[in-house]
Parts: sequence; C-alpha cells; structure tokens
Amino acid sequence: MKKIAIIGLGYVGLPLARLFATKYPTVGFDINKVRISELNVGHDSTLEVEDEILQAVLVDTFSNKNGLYCTNDLETLKGCNIYIVTVPTPVDKNNRPDLTPLYKASETVGKVLKKGDIVVYESTVYPGVTEEECVPVLEKISGLKFNVDFFAGYSPERINPGDKEHTVEKILKVTAGSTPEIGVVVDELYKSVITAGTHLAPCIKVAEAAKVIENSQRDINIAFVNELAKIFNLMDIDTHAVLEAAGTKWNFLPFKPGLVGGHCIGVDPYYLAQRAQEFGYHPEIILAGRRLNDSMGEYVASQIVKLMIKKGIVVNGGSLLMLGITFKENCPDVRNTKIVDVITALTDYGIKVNIYDPWANPKVVKYEYELESTTNLPNKKFDVVVLGVAHKEFLLLDFTALQNKTSVLYDVKGILGVETDGKL
Repeated sequence: MKKIAIIGLGYVGLPLARLFATKYPTVGFDINKVRISELNVGHDSTLEVEDEILQAVLVDTFSNKNGLYCTNDLETLKGCNIYIVTVPTPVDKNNRPDLTPLYKASETVGKVLKKGDIVVYESTVYPGVTEEECVPVLEKISGLKFNVDFFAGYSPERINPGDKEHTVEKILKVTAGSTPEIGVVVDELYKSVITAGTHLAPCIKVAEAAKVIENSQRDINIAFVNELAKIFNLMDIDTHAVLEAAGTKWNFLPFKPGLVGGHCIGVDPYYLAQRAQEFGYHPEIILAGRRLNDSMGEYVASQIVKLMIKKGIVVNGGSLLMLGITFKENCPDVRNTKIVDVITALTDYGIKVNIYDPWANPKVVKYEYELESTTNLPNKKFDVVVLGVAHKEFLLLDFTALQNKTSVLYDVKGILGVETDGKL
C-alpha cells in the first residue's frame, strides 16, 4: 500500500498533499510549528487551498485511511514508503543557487528511509541536482545504496500561486525515475491524481532540464518586451498598443512588460546559468534577460520621478502610495517581489513611500523586507499613486480620491481604464 509523505507544506507542498490525500494515506511534514498548527485547524494562510477543501481531507492520526495528517514529528514519517520533497530552491544575494533547503530535507528523509522506498523531488533545480547532490545525502544518512535499496524520482512542480483555475490536478505533470521501472511507478502515482495527465521523461536529468527552461523561456520573452517598452517610451509610443497590434498575427507570443519576481521566473534562470558555467559555457541570452529584468525596478522609479518633475512636484519629501507589494495579483506571496526594488529606488530619491496591499500580511512584509505596509486604504491624498500589482480590489478604486490636482498616477501593469500619466 502506498503511504505518502510530503516534505514541505508551502505553496507547492500543501496543494499536492491535499490532492494525494484524496486517494492515499498522506503525511504533510513541515518544520514550521506555527504552520502545522494553522493547517491542523483547517486554515491555509497562503490561500492556495480553501479552508473547506483542506478540512475535508484532514485526519487526526496517520493510518491506512486516506486523508492528510499534518505534523512536524519525524517519527510519523517512518510509516511512509514514498517521500515527495517540495522545499524551495532560492538563490543567495549573489544570485547563486542555494541548495541548503534541499540538503536539509534530504537529511530528514534519510533518517527514516527504508529498503524499497522512493524519494521524489519536485523542487526546481539545474540538471543533475537530484542524483549528484540529493541522493548522496540520502545514502550517507540512511546507510542504504541508491537504485539497490532505495530509488529516486523527479516531477517538477508547476504550481501557479493565486491561480484558482489552473490548480495542481489540472496541470499536466512531467515525471521521471532513477530507473525505467521506477519511472513507470512514479508516473502511475501522479497519473492517479493528476486529471490533466502526465509525461514520462526518459530520465531525471531531462525532467530537471525541462523544468528549468520553462521559466527561463518566459524570462527571456518578458525581457524582450521590457526592452521594447524602454525603446517605445523614448519614442513616445504606447507599448501596449504596439503589442496589441502585433498580436493580431497568429504566431505572435502574447507577453507583456512588467516586473519579474516570484519564486520561479526570477530565480530559475540562475540555476541553468550556474550549471552551464560549470561546464565551461557562459550563457549570453539567459543572463542578458536576467540583467534587463532585474533593472526594471529602478527604471520604473526613474520614470515616476521624471513625471513628478514635469508636474512641478518636489521629489525629495514627496508622498507616494504604492498599491501592492506581492509578486503577483490576487496572491499573498511576497517572495522575491520586485515591487521592493521600485520602493528602494524611490526611497533613495527621498520620496516617502506608503504601501497598501489588502493581500499581504504586514508582519511578513516587515520580516522579509523591513518595510511597513497596511491592509487598509489610507484616507488621504498623495503626490503620486502607483499601481504596482493588479489586485482585483485596485481595479475598483476611486483614484481621484487618492490624488491632488497635480498628482502623478503611474500604472506599472498597464491595465487601468482611467487616465494615467505613465505606464510601463
């Protein structure tokens, strides 16, 4: 009987654990005690799993009964035979891959690993990490031999935070195993819960490479339209109107300019670039795209300041309302949000930035970025109002109530129907 353990209950792990729990006895393991307590009362603060859906699969004990048991107790994991690791893979301050969460998760699994068990990784990594970095940790801690006593698999996550339409079971899943036979086992496991189907890759490295290029491709395409935005702004041409016109051709790719943050697109290309450099190849396009996209926060700030000067607004000491600080709309996730880059640049100009985001937890914002934010709309007028994130609440705002007669209204997302002074 398959008994599943999900290691890491964040944006990726919890939806997956909830899904597997509908058909298998499932343990959700996380070292965060607060997170476990929250989940055990049936609430997900990431808002990825609705409370009633989570509560429907929760069980009080781990047994042969289908359902989800959330815990931080390592002993409970000993009853499982399939371990799925869903921890994040960030980069450090120098944009180098940080595999620490993967190493620690592998150590945890290694302590309970038994003969015949399978360890599947979902974390986004460069090709080779599963078998060259994670498996040796499993072998060392468990004392077992890879592909003799235990096996490995890889099935990269494709979670889209905040997306209630493309949920985990509705997104086709790539799978792979450390042997052809284990590949089939892993594929059948995911196929049993993923209604969109699966694609069995020939080996783990192929599956790892497939995942890391998905987001690298998006990053490069967004970098292209960001560069177009810079060019067309100099020419006083509406970039969005250009893209709309070009989009009438059947094979034109519909990318839009914007700030590229989050835990995937703004991070994954560095993993591929790092691996390429280890093989003696310097990736030109991938890193060029990263440099351009990472520069957009400062670019947006400079455009706002130019508009302030044109309207005669004193920059140093000017008041600004930033609408949104999460990395994307209708989602509380503030990880690697590039709105922070805009705020930092604006603050360097001496502008007083107020942050309003009904989705972001002010305590999390303070912890992550040392910034003050509020979930309540300020009852005052500002010299500048910036739409940074396209939360649904912002589309219903009365922007005139937030502005003076000479105020600047800047639309980072380029979606406002009201008259704006500038947009990306």
